Amino acid sequence: MGSGNSSFESSKLEHNEFMTVTGSTIGPELGIGWALGEYSKDPTMTLKACIGNRALGWDLLPPGSKQWDYTDSKGATYTYAGYHDTPEKWAKGTTPKPVGWMAGEQYDGDTNRTSIILKDLPTYYPGATQYEVAGFFWWQGNRDKFDAGLSERYEVNLVQLIKTLRKQFNAPNAKFVTASLGETVKGSTGNDGKILDAMLNVDGTSGKYPEFKGNVAAVYSHPYSMGSSSSAHYGKNAETYMNVGQAMGAAMVNLLKGNQ
Repeated sequence: MGSGNSSFESSKLEHNEFMTVTGSTIGPELGIGWALGEYSKDPTMTLKACIGNRALGWDLLPPGSKQWDYTDSKGATYTYAGYHDTPEKWAKGTTPKPVGWMAGEQYDGDTNRTSIILKDLPTYYPGATQYEVAGFFWWQGNRDKFDAGLSERYEVNLVQLIKTLRKQFNAPNAKFVTASLGETVKGSTGNDGKILDAMLNVDGTSGKYPEFKGNVAAVYSHPYSMGSSSSAHYGKNAETYMNVGQAMGAAMVNLLKGNQ
């Protein structure tokens, strides 16, 4: 739960607490864990990086992402930050005024903290001497939906994210499962609909990205949601989180089995 690229503090780590139901809330990882546990008898480690109000097109922007322009409904054109630029956006042709945050700062922190754990694996998984990054899960998009430009760019950024994570963790064959926002229905023409369409487009079965066939899957989560919205944490409904987690886990298992 580190904010940005803050220093690594082992005292802030949670060790398996998020895989239990003893607290007041659960996340999708519980359903994911059950699906993976049923599939494989190999020791499996799940690392969760999760802090709210972060956008793929800003806070989580992956390395290699370039600046881009977007013209809004009023005819105003803005330049959006590329990786490590600041601020998030500025009027095209003007000089950007830096803020105390830069594009990709949360991406850096999440991946850096993950790398620290993997480099010292026996400390966090006693007895383990080696590992394989088999897959990535991604359930995000709430922050992006509040900005038309970020929503429009979501597909480009998601493709970059998939490729960059695989390269950074030396896992070219790692599977990738993304899930849509629960409140979004197919056919939506709003910003949230653009994010859903982006996820469905990167699904390997869509044919748009042939290199993702058999290794990227998108879960349409609306049928699994019991109501409310991502902004309201789905009303903290445990069934929603369990349903979505199980669906994401099943999608990952299908990829690992080679069924897609």
